[in-house]
Amino acid sequence: MILKIYTSILLLFLVNSVWTRTVRQVYDDLDPDHWSRYTSECPQECFCPPSFPNALYCDNKGLKEIPPIPARIWYLYLQNNQIETLSEKPFVNATHLRWINLNKNKITNSGIESGVLSKMKRLLYLFLEENELEEVPAPLPVGLEQLRLARNKISKIPEGVFSHLENLTMLDLHQNSLLDSALQSDTFQGLNNLMQLNIAKNSLKKMPLSIPANTLQLFLDNNSIEVIPENYFSAIPKVTFLRLNYNKLSDDGIPPNGFNVSSILDLQLSHNQLTKIPPINAHLEHLHLDHNKIRSVNGTQICPVSIALEEDYGYYGNIPRLRYLRLDGNEIQPPIPLDIMICFRLLQAVVI
Repeated sequence: MILKIYTSILLLFLVNSVWTRTVRQVYDDLDPDHWSRYTSECPQECFCPPSFPNALYCDNKGLKEIPPIPARIWYLYLQNNQIETLSEKPFVNATHLRWINLNKNKITNSGIESGVLSKMKRLLYLFLEENELEEVPAPLPVGLEQLRLARNKISKIPEGVFSHLENLTMLDLHQNSLLDSALQSDTFQGLNNLMQLNIAKNSLKKMPLSIPANTLQLFLDNNSIEVIPENYFSAIPKVTFLRLNYNKLSDDGIPPNGFNVSSILDLQLSHNQLTKIPPINAHLEHLHLDHNKIRSVNGTQICPVSIALEEDYGYYGNIPRLRYLRLDGNEIQPPIPLDIMICFRLLQAVVI
């Protein structure tokens, strides 16, 4: 026991020694003139790491206003403060900003000075989660690649707010107050390169209109969606991950081949009102159906290909690719039917 303690102390000493030498080396390697300039430019309330001169850390400081941002800054961290306004003055010299994290503040739409965001021409990542926004701020920087607006009070999306954001790949609007009326047919127009759209934890009753065609990940958990329109996914032919957990989907709300889509690899339908497994595609790899009202499973009926045909072609044919199947929280009694295993030969895990 004593040997273990001494070994731990020795290891801690060595780690601290290496860390101390590394930090000292960084300080020693800096040009004194440069370090003096960095120190003088650094806002008193913030931290300017000498090893990362393009970053400014002002998070968790109890700030109510944004301090003047030095011109050299690319990455700005302002999360976990009490900031209420976003004005142009602190950013006059910060023309190279790429990343701003303003999560967990008290920013309102009225507190955002008109045009302040759109003037940040080089901004790629904008985080405004957990603020007091009631609508998507506009106008936005045209070069944005990620926009995170989760956990606000957003109920309105201004017309055309996304129309020029051709580089946006990720839009996160989850846990807001969006109704179906907020998502019009042209709401997402212009998002030609969007790959992930998160509208989970809102108040939607219908599938949103006109999802961008290149969307790969669509998250709609924790809404009140009851119906999947016929051929809905033909307009988003690349969708790979689809989450519809915690909705109100029933058997009648799903078209006969609603989820029989070759692009979908991960389908999550947990906590709905299904009594049977909907038809799936042979390409599907992960299927979550836990906590529905399913009473029995018939492998022959749900198999996306003929079991007889599968026997003929074996592993060289188009056999189903399902690897993970979750069915717990239903009314199904074990054991797992043999025809499930015969159909889905690649299954690695079944939760029942």
